[in-house]
Amino acid sequence: MAAPIPTVTAEGLIAPSHGCPIMHQEAKSTSAPPSECPMHQSAAASSNPNSSSSSPAVPAHQERAYDFVECPMKAANRDKYKSTDINPDNMMPPPNQQPSPGQPFPLSVGRQESAIPRAGSHQNWVYPSEQMFWNAMLRKGWRWNEGDLSQQDMSNIIRIHNHNNEAAWQEILRWEALHKRECPCGPSLLRFGGKAKELTPRARLRHWMGYELPFDRHDWIVDRCGTEVRYVIDYYDAASVDQRDQNKTILDVRPALDSLSAVWDRMRVTWWRWTH
Repeated sequence: MAAPIPTVTAEGLIAPSHGCPIMHQEAKSTSAPPSECPMHQSAAASSNPNSSSSSPAVPAHQERAYDFVECPMKAANRDKYKSTDINPDNMMPPPNQQPSPGQPFPLSVGRQESAIPRAGSHQNWVYPSEQMFWNAMLRKGWRWNEGDLSQQDMSNIIRIHNHNNEAAWQEILRWEALHKRECPCGPSLLRFGGKAKELTPRARLRHWMGYELPFDRHDWIVDRCGTEVRYVIDYYDAASVDQRDQNKTILDVRPALDSLSAVWDRMRVTWWRWTH
């Protein structure tokens, strides 16, 4: 597979202020960080016993995600840390990290931390491992045949998947820069979902004009300092525009037209694109 395209640069990013909500403030630690991976220490619990009630529930695939994020020292000594992949409650690895029956080759269970803040948390979202991605494809009905995918292909798929999500978030930050005064701390990602079979009106219009349909669609719900904002992301194969861009993706990211604020944002950006 070709190397992924460079990440889009966000514009107008604002450094968090001292009055930002808790999810954007640095967590205070009451103990020294572990020497093997200091950058992945869990945030200390809040001193307010009622603080957890206002935070969104942690998605199942994120609850123990940092157990599988490899820091450089841990990755260099992988064999010494296999026990950290075992759930102490049942002495078994998480179900979505187990090899599937008849799996033709082993896959990594290591996960990469994203740069996308998770709403209501001191941590960022964590991307799925190769094994999780494989198991997810099986749950959706896909079945492996010899010659379909190799172990290296799965590594490339994960790399491109993670890159596309980072690029999508950078595009969202560019839109959110329009609201830096009302939300100086910046946005965080609350939840997301795939809607590949539901075409957006914009995608339909482009198809009627002779362009290719997107191969995927996601809806991301962003927390803008207490206000939920939905973003629509259409994923297009770049090769449909230029054959030299094989295995690259074009992202069409914009706020959904479900509020007057989003309509106004879309109108402003369209005007700026026409006049600049």
